[in-house]
Amino acid sequence: MEFGEVLTAMVTPFDDDLEVDYDRAVELAEYLLNNGSDGLVVLGTTGEVPTLTVEEKVKLLEVINEAVGEQATIIAGTGSYSTQAGIELTKKAEEIGVDGVMLVTPYYNKPPQDGLYNHFKSIADVTDLPVMLYNVPGRTGRNVEPETVAKLSKIDNIVALKEASGDVDQAIMVHRMTDDDFKIYSGEDSLILPLLSIGGTGVVSVSSHLVGDQIKEMITSFKAGKVEKAIEKNKELNKLFKTMFITTNPIPVKTGLNLIGQQVGGFRAPLNGLNDQQEAELKDVLAEYNLI
Repeated sequence: MEFGEVLTAMVTPFDDDLEVDYDRAVELAEYLLNNGSDGLVVLGTTGEVPTLTVEEKVKLLEVINEAVGEQATIIAGTGSYSTQAGIELTKKAEEIGVDGVMLVTPYYNKPPQDGLYNHFKSIADVTDLPVMLYNVPGRTGRNVEPETVAKLSKIDNIVALKEASGDVDQAIMVHRMTDDDFKIYSGEDSLILPLLSIGGTGVVSVSSHLVGDQIKEMITSFKAGKVEKAIEKNKELNKLFKTMFITTNPIPVKTGLNLIGQQVGGFRAPLNGLNDQQEAELKDVLAEYNLI
């Protein structure tokens, strides 16, 4: 399964009452696919998934898959701190017809490495869909060690890793310890180029909501051997990449989308909006990139 190179971790639009705005979600999906994204990760961190009900998750997958599933890769974030909950949502996602699932490291309960292996294997075993592992220790409190990833990669349908540890050495170890067809995606926009340089495939991106075409250009240039062009593009985009994380994701990117006219609404508690200083900084950067 080829997921693509630029996968956008899509935000979840809310209406004025903070209900999921499914019509806007479809419009946003179409916008992203017309602006550099090869596919969408729905129900990820950026989609505020911890605040969505199971019914909302299922409906969001249904409407997005029905609207754009034939023209793009749709990956459902079906992971959880509960193995059984992950199994149930993964089965439902397969029924809906998505192209793959992404399984985040169980958060809060901090299972040991053999517990992580059993968790991911138990979910992968109930589906024929390709599985992307998602390692983000800053969010989950637990790192999936390279040895565990390598062991999991031997399971036929575990085919990729979203690596968001910020540790390039770890990504190198994963690449060394897995087969060539196991895909590594950067989970941090500022590390796309370093991850590509050690054999990575692409990115699961936040900033692609705003500069998807340019991220795609950078990756395409690098893979075509135009390394200097890719380096210059990375340098050009770095300030925006950093600004998307001036506070907790997805607060900056949702605010940025609203500012450029792609209305996605506010945030469900416990998230809240930018303070005045942060919003001013964001506006300055968006203006610098000619986005507003």
